[in-house]
Amino acid sequence: MKKLALDPEIADVVPNESVLTTYDEQHLVTYWRLLDAEADGADWEEVVRIVLHLDPECEPVRARNAYDSHLARAKWIADHGYGQLLRIGDPE
Repeated sequence: MKKLALDPEIADVVPNESVLTTYDEQHLVTYWRLLDAEADGADWEEVVRIVLHLDPECEPVRARNAYDSHLARAKWIADHGYGQLLRIGDPE
C-alpha cells in the first residue's frame, strides 16, 4: 500500500461497493479520523470543517451528505472491509 495522504480531496459521496476501492485506500486516514471523532462525540459540523474541509454553513446539504456517506463507509470498512485491507500487498 502506498503512503496515506492526511488530507486527500474528497468526493461529495463515497463509492458504495462491496469491495475496497482505490478511493477507500486513498481515504483511510479520513475514515479513521471520522470514526475517532464520532467515538469522542464531536459535533458533526466541526468534524466536517476539520476533516472534510467543507463549510456546513455555506453548503449544509453537501456537507451533511459528504459527512454521512464517508462515516457510513468508514463503519463498513471497520466492520466488513478490514479483511481486504489485510490482504492488500499480500503476495499470496
